[in-house]
Amino acid sequence: MASSPGTSGRHLLPLIDRYVLRQLLVALLALTGGAVALIWLTQSLHFVSMIVQHGLSLRVFLQLTSLMLPSFVAVILPITTFLVVLFTYQRMSGDRELTVMRAAGLSPLELARPGMICGAASVVLCYVLTLWLAPVSYHAFHRYEFQIRNQMAAFLLQDGVFTKVSGDMTVYVRSRDANGLLHGVLVEDDRDPDAHTTILAERGTIVTVNDKPRVVLYNGSREEIDRHTGRLNVLTFGRNTIDLASSRQNNHEERDAAEMPLHELFHPNPTEVSERDRGKFAVEGWHRLTAPLTVLSFAMIGLVAVLRGAFSRHGNITRPMTAILTVVGLQALTLMLQNLAGRNLALVPLIWAVAILPSLICAALLFAEQWTGTSQQAKQSS
Repeated sequence: MASSPGTSGRHLLPLIDRYVLRQLLVALLALTGGAVALIWLTQSLHFVSMIVQHGLSLRVFLQLTSLMLPSFVAVILPITTFLVVLFTYQRMSGDRELTVMRAAGLSPLELARPGMICGAASVVLCYVLTLWLAPVSYHAFHRYEFQIRNQMAAFLLQDGVFTKVSGDMTVYVRSRDANGLLHGVLVEDDRDPDAHTTILAERGTIVTVNDKPRVVLYNGSREEIDRHTGRLNVLTFGRNTIDLASSRQNNHEERDAAEMPLHELFHPNPTEVSERDRGKFAVEGWHRLTAPLTVLSFAMIGLVAVLRGAFSRHGNITRPMTAILTVVGLQALTLMLQNLAGRNLALVPLIWAVAILPSLICAALLFAEQWTGTSQQAKQSS
């Protein structure tokens, strides 16, 4: 029964396209969600010790680890899109759905159109993640982690335990009262390589200044050994303040390339990025621009593996395995080119080629016969 013009105008896509696209999107959401949840679980395990041992709340744990999710999605989306396109079309081939569609007169372009739409949607989402959401969330994660790490000293100090606050400082507290006042404090401070310092105090309290923990000590002495002369210097004090943050952690302005916006990667601040590392930051910027394009290339590889070639009633594992190995090889080639381009920016065009050429080659393999056949028919009719 033919549909009325009003009914057919309600949908931009034909019914078959909507049927296949619905399966692709549901499978993509499920597979990407499951893969991201698994990666999140494995990557966040080392934060569990903060909750179990040092009393951080579950809310802090969830806030910190959830900031890593956009980066996980950006990394895993090209792979999940490829797998969803490959195995959804492979299942349709095994169920003879593709055979029926071909018999109904659908061209290779019409068969591949839902997979290409799914790949294009993933490209747009991947661009949103790599250019905006992932850098912003990773920057927030980095800052949040820094604050927790610098404030952790207040949680680490335990009664009657020598606590290694950092790699160059150890603190001992005899007891702590209900108000948080520390009694019998000993501090071993090796942050100055030329002087070993031991500080003893009757009592102390922990305060936080500019997100950095400090301990204020009262009625104590400071004993320092000069490593060059071996002389012991003793200084008594009524009040003394010690910064518990490691000297290597004081520069919180140091940023990773993953948290910088795109324009800073191509034009970094000379005070933050050395001349030697400028190439690596530029390659990170080019990677953000090219990585989403690999999503469409991988989807096209999956489409070629299923749609090109004769149907086999006994199944064909060769073409799916070839597609998987091709994607793995492209991923390895991309990583190798990124490492090499960090030292020689003249190789950046090869990164673009690896991202774009596979989709063009696959399109030629899938649609060349249809396009040439259409052009020949047009010439004959003229």
